[in-house]
Amino acid sequence: MENTNRIPLLGEKFPSMTVKTTHGVKKLPDDYAGKWFVLFSHPGDFTPVCTTEFVAFAKKAEEFKKLNSELIGLSVDQVFAHIKWIEWIEEKLGVKIPFPVIADELGKVATTLGMLHEAKGTNTVRAVFIVDDKGILRLMMYYPQEVGRNIDEILRALKALQTSDQNGVALPENWPNNGLIGDKVIIPPAATEDLAKERLQKAKDGEIECFDWWFCYKKL
Repeated sequence: MENTNRIPLLGEKFPSMTVKTTHGVKKLPDDYAGKWFVLFSHPGDFTPVCTTEFVAFAKKAEEFKKLNSELIGLSVDQVFAHIKWIEWIEEKLGVKIPFPVIADELGKVATTLGMLHEAKGTNTVRAVFIVDDKGILRLMMYYPQEVGRNIDEILRALKALQTSDQNGVALPENWPNNGLIGDKVIIPPAATEDLAKERLQKAKDGEIECFDWWFCYKKL
């Protein structure tokens, strides 16, 4: 595992690390080359909020796979505790957990990724990292232990990142259900006077839509 004095930042390479999981040893990000992955931490096994999140992630796992992405869980519990908790979820709740869970009992991964927040105790907060198919960190979210995450929002953010990459556009608030422009996407602002004029002309010709030269959008 790489030694670092700070957490990785957006746009940087995800730190190289070898981790022990419920699916065996894995190397991050190398084992996921060509795929996106969503790494999420939970404060502890056999805790109610975490259990609801694991069930929700499991039920959405196929939707993540359709977006060429894999889920990876993590907590500072040992691997045998993960295995027993996963067995309990399947036995009691009827939900099979299809993704690996990292055992980070020494907290090395959690420390490297900034998941341990001193004021919140010795367990990890609810961190989420979305890493792209080139191993680049694209998004980070942090929730406290007492508030569960919205899995649909994580899925939405993943779709938005991929849409942005594929089309060279930006995505509005709550895309594809924005209150102002609906499911349309935002064209990057013009960087020159000529391009600003060109944008307005395209809007006049009906090729795109604009509120002004700096705020143009279109349907994909």
